[in-house]
Amino acid sequence: MNIDSKRDLQYGFKRGLPIAIGYLPVSFTFGLMAVNGGLPVWLAIFISLSNLTSAGQFAGTNLIFAGAGLFEIGFTTFIINIRYMLMSLSLSQKIDSKIGVWNRLIFSFGITDETFSVASMEQRKLSSAYMFGLISSPIVGWSLGTALGAMICTALPQSLADAMGIALYGMFIAIIIPPARKSKPVVVILLLSIFIHYCLRYIPAFSFISSGFKVVIATVLSAGIGAILFPMEDKKEESV
Repeated sequence: MNIDSKRDLQYGFKRGLPIAIGYLPVSFTFGLMAVNGGLPVWLAIFISLSNLTSAGQFAGTNLIFAGAGLFEIGFTTFIINIRYMLMSLSLSQKIDSKIGVWNRLIFSFGITDETFSVASMEQRKLSSAYMFGLISSPIVGWSLGTALGAMICTALPQSLADAMGIALYGMFIAIIIPPARKSKPVVVILLLSIFIHYCLRYIPAFSFISSGFKVVIATVLSAGIGAILFPMEDKKEESV
């Protein structure tokens, strides 16, 4: 590795440190939730090491607890994480054209909302060393937080460990409330998804649908209706 590559690696790692710190409390909650739900510590850590997606992990793990099938779990996480495909396509325009396919496949694993935002703000072509450095910090932070949460959960009394499950709901509320206060479409889509899921769960005619597919149907329908009701308007530049 030459000097420029080392500098890019170090620079990318430093740029990813704030992301890693921000990931710690969320992944800590995931570790608590996963082990409290019955998963072994090693499996909770392995899920974080192999996924690096908070919403997908929480949704997928909850479906595991609900007894959903592999197809339901895979399809749900695919729908939740499909935005990363769009992010990767956008970021590919900033990647150095000399970078090979294998390197692109490796560091694409670390593309998240936060790493995408940081990389997009760079005013130059992105090297593979920079990208590897950028994703390394968040991977370490996410996995470390999961490990801490999982191991602490095993050390807590059972009654306290059960009570820690409410942290998951608190996290979701913290994620939803800020954008909901600023955006009417978010509120409408949120309420719509709750209504659809409520109907699927409590109307006897839909009892044949498994719990995993009820989540998928509610997600796809509410998002689709939201796209129809609140289409994105193209911002056209006015000629002076």
